[in-house]
Amino acid sequence: MNTFSVKELMVPLSEYATVREGATLFEAVLALEKAQEEYDHTQYRHRAVLVLDKRDRVVGKLSHMDVLRAIEIQPDDEHFFQLDELEEFGFSRKFVRTLVNEKRRKNISLRDLCKKVSKIKVETIMQAPTEGEYIEPETTLELAIHQMVVGHHLALLVARETEFVGILRLSDAFAAIFHTMKECESDH
Repeated sequence: MNTFSVKELMVPLSEYATVREGATLFEAVLALEKAQEEYDHTQYRHRAVLVLDKRDRVVGKLSHMDVLRAIEIQPDDEHFFQLDELEEFGFSRKFVRTLVNEKRRKNISLRDLCKKVSKIKVETIMQAPTEGEYIEPETTLELAIHQMVVGHHLALLVARETEFVGILRLSDAFAAIFHTMKECESDH
């Protein structure tokens, strides 16, 4: 029976989509497309772009949801942020959604929205990693799964001390679990 470690399952940084701070959302989308074209197509596709500082340290992650949120919220639209925050003041989700839909109907097309948000800097919409999103390469998969579940993380950044070396994705952990389950069943 296999005992997997994080370093056996992670995607190395060299194979993952990355951009530098200051890159635009469009540059991040191009990096993701390029990484997916070059990545082994027998594996699960990438679903995020890592944002690196000048010293190659991960300072953020840009997921598919972050891109969709940028299109929906548009960081330079202060009134839209106010709409998004109305729920905090007791307005129902249905009421807020009605206001959002009304604004969308009066607004611009998806093409124009994409053109507008493609120029924003990734730092504006990326999610900075939290302390619980880092894991050591020698950690066992069992502990990594625990960290993912408890922290509700879709991926963990793999770091050896201060050096970032890869990313362990939920899909990689799941593939190992699936393989182990199949192995267990074949033992019977």
